[in-house]
Amino acid sequence: MAPTAGRVPGHATDRCRQIIAAARTLLEAEGPEALTMRRLADSIGITAPSLYKHFPDKSSVLTALAGEVLRETAETLEAAESVDPGSFPALATAYRAYALAHPHLYLLTTARPVDATALPPGLQERAAAPLSRAVDGDQERARAAWAFAHGMVVLELNGRFPPGADLAAAWSAGIAAFVRAAPSEASRASG
Repeated sequence: MAPTAGRVPGHATDRCRQIIAAARTLLEAEGPEALTMRRLADSIGITAPSLYKHFPDKSSVLTALAGEVLRETAETLEAAESVDPGSFPALATAYRAYALAHPHLYLLTTARPVDATALPPGLQERAAAPLSRAVDGDQERARAAWAFAHGMVVLELNGRFPPGADLAAAWSAGIAAFVRAAPSEASRASG
């Protein structure tokens, strides 16, 4: 059965998994321009029209890749959380490390809307859960923290900082500012 609207079911066919693996390889090696349906088909030795038996369009392939990135992000953040529970600095550092290790995947999947209905149920929530726990469920703080981390990473990946800028120091300063701005236990208890 072919996935619909980009969904690659948990029991996806071997061919679907092969297509997504090849798409990822092309994207990570050569960037988003290399990821065309024709190049994808050529890379696995089938014709481009054969791809459409498995994915209705390129957007559905990209959505499947976004699902992989979300799953891997969740795993990365869960691993960081298991080492240092409740630590925003640990989560932010793990988030940045993942993005820097997979720049094309990260940028592709965060620069376009993703059809949440085409993702495995609960995946977005799973990816967000470690950060939510680190900020005691305060969704506004979680959004602000994510915006900081995402913004810094995107600027770094796109080379938008001046040459020679100490990005590690900027990253550390941003994390420290966020931690300092966190409501204290005493103020939360009284508020």
